Amino acid sequence: MDLFPLWNSLRIAAISAALVFLLGLAAAYYVARAPRLVKGVLDVVFTLPLVLPPTVVGYLLILLLGPNHALGAAALRLFGSKLLMHWWSAVFAVTVVVFPMMYRTARGAFESFDEDLAAAARTLGLSNRYIFWRIRLPACRPGILAGVVLAFARALGEYGATSMVVGFIPGRTAVVATQVAFLWQNQGNTEAGRRALLFWIAINVTISAVVLITVNLLERRRTVKS
Repeated sequence: MDLFPLWNSLRIAAISAALVFLLGLAAAYYVARAPRLVKGVLDVVFTLPLVLPPTVVGYLLILLLGPNHALGAAALRLFGSKLLMHWWSAVFAVTVVVFPMMYRTARGAFESFDEDLAAAARTLGLSNRYIFWRIRLPACRPGILAGVVLAFARALGEYGATSMVVGFIPGRTAVVATQVAFLWQNQGNTEAGRRALLFWIAINVTISAVVLITVNLLERRRTVKS
């Protein structure tokens, strides 16, 4: 059996998780310390992909990245390549969809941090950079790691935006979610198709269960520490 959809899903999820870790961490840290009005506006903007249907997110990305629109046309002109219908195009879609999970989890961790620790560190002459990397981030680590793991799990199961941005091309853009949809639509009435469908569903369920167990362990660790 061709395992390309699994490999492709894992690399897209890993790249997307790395991106949302960096972007979500920066956004969460800024919003947690922002004035109330700015915090409210940015929170809506950063959380919006969480409540929008993935197909709507996918369509908006097509409008943004399509060859007849600004970014897509610029990429086609400069690099001779479209930003859609490649395996790496899914990274754009997945990153936008899973970003709110990382952002909100990291923001919650930063907001629960005891600022008295940072104030005490400043009285000792420690810089804000040192306080962030050596005090604040380690204290918030369980919550931040939980956000990364949840984002990775959600990235593995993303279908709506991904199917619109990269479609389904076996051996090129197929992921586990689109593979399941293809098998159900085209081979769901055959014995071989049902076996293949159950195989991919079992893989997805197993990975998701492992991820949820990991998140629960991280949450328990954060509760014990607090």
